[in-house]
Amino acid sequence: MELSWAPASAGERSVVEKLHTLVTAAQLSIAVDLPSGLATDFGKALSTPPVFDLTLTLGAVKPAHLLQPAARYCGNIRLLDIGVPTISDAEVLKAPILPTPGPDAHKYTRGMVAIIAGTMSGAADLAALAAMRAGAGYVTLLGDSQGPPHALVRTPFSTQALANDRIGALVIGPGLGRDDAARTRLDAALAAGHPMIIDGDALRLIDPDRIKALKVPVILTPHAGEFDALFGKSDADKITRARDAAARANAVVVFKGADTVIAAPDGRVRVAQAASDWLSTAGTGDVLAGAIGAILAAGLDPLDAAGAGVWLHGDAARRLGAAFIADDLADALRCARAAL
Repeated sequence: MELSWAPASAGERSVVEKLHTLVTAAQLSIAVDLPSGLATDFGKALSTPPVFDLTLTLGAVKPAHLLQPAARYCGNIRLLDIGVPTISDAEVLKAPILPTPGPDAHKYTRGMVAIIAGTMSGAADLAALAAMRAGAGYVTLLGDSQGPPHALVRTPFSTQALANDRIGALVIGPGLGRDDAARTRLDAALAAGHPMIIDGDALRLIDPDRIKALKVPVILTPHAGEFDALFGKSDADKITRARDAAARANAVVVFKGADTVIAAPDGRVRVAQAASDWLSTAGTGDVLAGAIGAILAAGLDPLDAAGAGVWLHGDAARRLGAAFIADDLADALRCARAAL
């Protein structure tokens, strides 16, 4: 019998309340395939089930195991093989296989990342630090900020600096601002012809058609508010929204959140398992943009680069535990990368 946690009759309510109490009081509670009351394909909670310690999913991980708010009721997920093959263009994000430097490596073979700073230069600094910790061989910050001697190369912003053909990935958006100067820098970045990560304020200054017209690989990293501003609001599930946005902009879309969804223009989707609620602090999105930039500059396919950046970002957060700040997260990328 399929039980809903929002029963209609008094008799059903009595049974469900007792089961709810039983599950909540148990030392170990296990749901088989999916807690009742959750929408399997959309991640919505149709009622309010208890929170289980473990969900044994049969045959395949379903969207509800990963998408919020449904995922919060599932606890740990364990996949059981029942001998039934599955075919899907959506998959759970897995630990990446990343290139390591060989004996003939130098800073440019490891990838050069350029990050455009704006009015809030601290955000660009975070992205730059993250790019270095994620493995980039050379990171240059294009802007007006000053700092002490550092592995980070600070260069005044200019179209000449953007013309460097060694740039493997260009990150724009963290702390960019939304004034005329920001628009000028965005225009120059779009004209430079480098693979791009577009984040933060830059997502508010551009439209999908302009992104689609670019002839270089593009990765967009919006949170929910930026996604709505760029692509419009919708009642569709997060996977559908990310997939449609990627096709519309002809770009890889990293739809950030507790249930980050990564979508490619060809319809492929990867969903990240929840990492840490402590990621809800200023600057962690800037760190993600820099990490993705480092991996894209190393030559990976844009979908793989985006997925690897999200995975490293989440693993770094898990390693830090509670009450970390974005600076800690950027530093922890090195340990996450070393553990691969």
